[in-house]
Amino acid sequence: MTRLVLRVLALLVLAWTTSAAAADLNYGRYTVNQPLNAYSWAGPYLGGNLGYGWGSVDNNPTKPSGFAGGVQAGYNFQNGPWVFGLEGDIQATAADDTFAPWKFSNPWFGTLRGRGGYAFNNVLFYVTGGLAFGELRAETFGLSESHTSAGWTVGAGAEMGFAPNWSAKIEYLYVDLANSNFVVTGASNGYRFGLIRAGINYHF
Repeated sequence: MTRLVLRVLALLVLAWTTSAAAADLNYGRYTVNQPLNAYSWAGPYLGGNLGYGWGSVDNNPTKPSGFAGGVQAGYNFQNGPWVFGLEGDIQATAADDTFAPWKFSNPWFGTLRGRGGYAFNNVLFYVTGGLAFGELRAETFGLSESHTSAGWTVGAGAEMGFAPNWSAKIEYLYVDLANSNFVVTGASNGYRFGLIRAGINYHF
């Protein structure tokens, strides 16, 4: 009889544990290491963004600026309120400027960054930094020359979950694309710029 009672109790404990775990899963984006009803930032995501960049070219008076837009993808890990992850993005831009005979433009760029931040439930504040790469194009007197350079980026942002699986963010990045020697300008030119953008992400 005692063994039967113990078996029944064991089955009840197992059933309760299983249903509790299932309840966590049914609430959508919750994880087992977080309190019930806490928003989870963990997992993969994919989204798009639109923003505006402004900057300057080394050893040249041009200051290319313009709209930029693209896509981003990443993965977050979460431990309590602390969130860490990786994010990559690729952007098309309309940033350009002309001064005297020179025109410089930045047709595209991308970044691969680490992110770290602190979440207040469905609101995440974070810092980010890592690798940047992109194209700088010079034009003068009908001649054109392009260089793709690597560099670095650093920034910060805030992201808010506003619906199941959806979040919106605003972010500032400073991007430094390394100098290259341009024949058409006879100088070493690089592009440094700030970018502010808004984006939306879908979390899987």
